[in-house]
Amino acid sequence: MPWPSRKRDKEAAADKEPDAKIAKTEEKTSDKQEEEKSAKPPAGKSTSGWKNWKKKTSESGGEESKITYCHWLLKSEPESRLEKGVDVKFSIDDLKAQPNQTTCWDGVRNYQARNFLRSMKLGQQAFFYHSNCKEPGIVGIVEIVKEAYPDHTQFDKKHLYYDSTSKKENPKWSMVDVQFVRMTKRFIPLSELKVHHQAHKTNGGPLKNMMLFAKQRLSVQPLTQEEFDFVLSLEE
Repeated sequence: MPWPSRKRDKEAAADKEPDAKIAKTEEKTSDKQEEEKSAKPPAGKSTSGWKNWKKKTSESGGEESKITYCHWLLKSEPESRLEKGVDVKFSIDDLKAQPNQTTCWDGVRNYQARNFLRSMKLGQQAFFYHSNCKEPGIVGIVEIVKEAYPDHTQFDKKHLYYDSTSKKENPKWSMVDVQFVRMTKRFIPLSELKVHHQAHKTNGGPLKNMMLFAKQRLSVQPLTQEEFDFVLSLEE
């Protein structure tokens, strides 16, 4: 991979929006606590979406059975920003410039986001979302072309996202490969999605529980079929 990791996650920065409240950075917790948190719904939030993603099979030894979402939203930063001296910029145009318009989605360092990566299946589609910029929003669609495998950057001591606690025999972090499908017919800004989200929360609608607003800092997010179809309808 000829460029440093562009997809940051270790709690992705809150999107910039006029008068938006920036969520506070959560206090650091142990690996065990983080993994436990990743399996639970956000406190005080509706659990309906989580029940659709994970459910207990109490009759089979207490093991969890995952029901994966069929669509996703992936955040990446389109504007230059240095992190430890490394530019983490990676826009949809950068993706289109890659060989076969394909890249590995590396650098994810959040357990919940990692678990979502591991749930992705070949052929599933995701919105490419420009984040942490003047006007954040959805700019295109990508497809999962390789399912989760170990993120090599966690073992590279010179890499921005090196993790000394991760072992090759039991890697902590995963990545997938995504390929450019198309640009959305128009840019769909966060501000517009927020208007629909608030209306749907009040009157009912597909975006009422959209994770983009429940977990603003998460850079890998699941979408239901209804959420994905509604957002696509906004292209027209």
